[in-house]
This record gives sequence, structure tokens and C-alpha cells, in this order.
Amino acid sequence: MTRSRRNRRPGRQEVLHHHAGAKLSISSRLSPALCSVAVCVLLVSCGGKTDTVPPPQTPGTNAAPVAAAVSPELAKLVGKWERPDGGYILEIKSVDPSGKLEVGYFNPDPINVSRAVAWRENGTSKVIIELQDVNYPGCTYSLEHNPQSDQLFGQYYQAAMQQTFEVVFTRVK
Repeated sequence: MTRSRRNRRPGRQEVLHHHAGAKLSISSRLSPALCSVAVCVLLVSCGGKTDTVPPPQTPGTNAAPVAAAVSPELAKLVGKWERPDGGYILEIKSVDPSGKLEVGYFNPDPINVSRAVAWRENGTSKVIIELQDVNYPGCTYSLEHNPQSDQLFGQYYQAAMQQTFEVVFTRVK
């Protein structure tokens, strides 16, 4: 004999055919945690807006904010530099106030420069240039500017050979 419909536990399709009150009671038995999460999400999403209001401008002025200036010592790095021992060219096109450099490196074809920065330390302008290209994976120049001789000198790390070389760049006039 089959069990009567009344004693049987309703299946999924039977729940859908029952009246709304039965669905609610079954749903509330099955997922109280889900209901709690839904209520929390609803409350959080109804929280205050976080739009920021721009600061008021001074009446009568529409001047743009003043940009930070590049250090005169770092500005002296801009130019074309040559490594006399191989004809490698380092062209520092610009330096921004944060010290980021726009650089080209040539041997004689362009080599990708992945990172180039400059900063002042103990009265000296320092430069790091990282190359990332075929035959130059992670090769790095660590240089200092000598204002008396107007040269960039320091070390070149050749990553593929894991060797470091002393190098000098002279300014191309």
C-alpha cells in the first residue's frame, strides 16, 4: 500500500503547488540563515551615501591647482647620454615631480625600458633604469649624476650573465 498524501513529505514540485503559506513555512524552515543574510545585505545597502563633495572654490578664482615642481638637480638629467664603451644611448626625455622618468634606451635599436626613476639622496641625483626585452630580461642600471664632469656613472647588472659592470655615460652635445 502507498502512504497517503497527507503523511507523505512533500517533494519539490508539490511545494510549488501548495498555497503560499505552506511555501513560506517550508522556506523559513529550510533557510533561516539565508533570510538573515538577505536582511543584513538590505540594511547595509540602504546605508548613507558616501559621495564626496569637492571643496568650495575661492570666489573669483578659477585657477588650477599648482603642480609640484621638478627639482632643478633632477631636471639636469634630461638629455641624451652615451656609454663610450659600446655606443649604448640613454635618452632621458623627461622627469616628473615624483621622479618618474620617461626614457629611451638604444643598442642601436630600441630596448624596452620597464621602469625608470630618479631621486635625490644626500645631495646626489640617483637613477635606476630597468630593462625588460629580449636579451635584457631584468637588466638594471644604478647610476649617479656627477655635476662637475656632467656624467652618469655607476653599475650595470647584466641579469642573463648575473654579472655587474662599472659603467659611465657622457652627455651627447
